[in-house]
Amino acid sequence: MSRTTARFLAGGVAVVLAATGFSGVAAADTTPAAAPTGSAVVTENNAFLASAANNGVFIVPLPNASVAYDSTTGLATTLPVTGGSINLSGFYGNATLDGSLLFVDVQTGKSVLFKQLAFSADRWRVTGVPVGGTAPVSLLKPAGTVRNSRTGTTQTLSASSLTLDTTGAQFLDSQLNTTFFTGGQAIGSFSFTFNG
Repeated sequence: MSRTTARFLAGGVAVVLAATGFSGVAAADTTPAAAPTGSAVVTENNAFLASAANNGVFIVPLPNASVAYDSTTGLATTLPVTGGSINLSGFYGNATLDGSLLFVDVQTGKSVLFKQLAFSADRWRVTGVPVGGTAPVSLLKPAGTVRNSRTGTTQTLSASSLTLDTTGAQFLDSQLNTTFFTGGQAIGSFSFTFNG
């Protein structure tokens, strides 16, 4: 066998191995990336909690959301990041969040449950899909003094205020048969961390 033939054969074997995934390089390229981590923290301040309670409205976080109460800052609901891809400074992408939010009006006896929660950098909103629906509804909007930063693969966002989106307010009022919710209504504050 000539040297030229041997080179063609060796090159052909390398191409076949790469194409079929038998080479070490190809196997390394198919290793799945680690799922992103982080959380979105929605804090309802005491003024909003009191106003909602006086109107018979309650927002109940459900698993796998976690809840903590502080007499100064209010009720903090932490929604873990479970996936997605997001670029806060570029205003694009979405992060999927674990847990769900149940809105209840005890005066009307109506409720609506939002699942498939997400923070959308495209919309700059916390969104959720109501049970029985397919399209996400814009619920909450970071407002006030908003800061975002990036260190390595970790992105953070903090907002001194969190307001109710107009679309979300209209949807909630129609579903709960109430007039409590309004667009721009102050809820509390918001923070978000995304590692990935």
